[in-house]
Amino acid sequence: MDEGIKQKFSEHFQYIDDIRRRAYSLIIFFLIFFVAGFLGANKILELIIKLIKVQNVTIVTTSPFQFLDLAMSVGIFTALILCLPIAIYHLYSFLKDGLSKKERRYFFILLPISFFLFVVGFGYGFAILYFCLDIIAKINLDLGVNNFWDVNQFLSQIISTAALLGLVFQFPIVLTVLIKMKIIDVKFLKDKRRYAIASMFILVSLLPPTDGLSLVVMVVPLIAIYEITILVNLISSRKVLVNSLSGVEKIIN
Repeated sequence: MDEGIKQKFSEHFQYIDDIRRRAYSLIIFFLIFFVAGFLGANKILELIIKLIKVQNVTIVTTSPFQFLDLAMSVGIFTALILCLPIAIYHLYSFLKDGLSKKERRYFFILLPISFFLFVVGFGYGFAILYFCLDIIAKINLDLGVNNFWDVNQFLSQIISTAALLGLVFQFPIVLTVLIKMKIIDVKFLKDKRRYAIASMFILVSLLPPTDGLSLVVMVVPLIAIYEITILVNLISSRKVLVNSLSGVEKIIN
């Protein structure tokens, strides 16, 4: 067999072995964090219920095994959150040799921005849901309906919706990366603005709560982020163009 082919096969297997090693590491950490979250579910759930306690609402369980289901969910959620920094480290460590200095700089700039956007999206979704649930509880009480809410559905809807909105807030990061990779450009984002806004309404409509006011309140910041993404990348592209023209002018002179 040709030496070049042997070397390519060797490099290929090294990459596979590296990926396998990193995957095993993530699985081990995931299991450790899952067990820790599962065993500490009692304290974590107590803290969450106190944090999001809605007035005039009684949180109840509908099954003797419901706490076990909740503890499993807490363990999985805890493991996912704590494994995220480790996954990012492994991703960068695997890709860094193939990244240029500029690409590495972009990675470390976008990483804290991505974390900030997730926290903002999660907090915003959490606040909107809490506000809507408080209104719903008061309306039910005025109608003479007692509020006995299932603890599993109550917590899962709030946390999952807030987490999904936090992920949706990553949209500008994805758009910026696609622009830097020259897959799309700012003109494309401007031309497809209507489709993007329609997609936002459709996506958010799939998340609870489903009333019209909450839909508008949750979509407005997404539209604002979309417009800010266009503006930031437009300014950035103009700076790149100005620098390029300055470089050409220096060469000519």
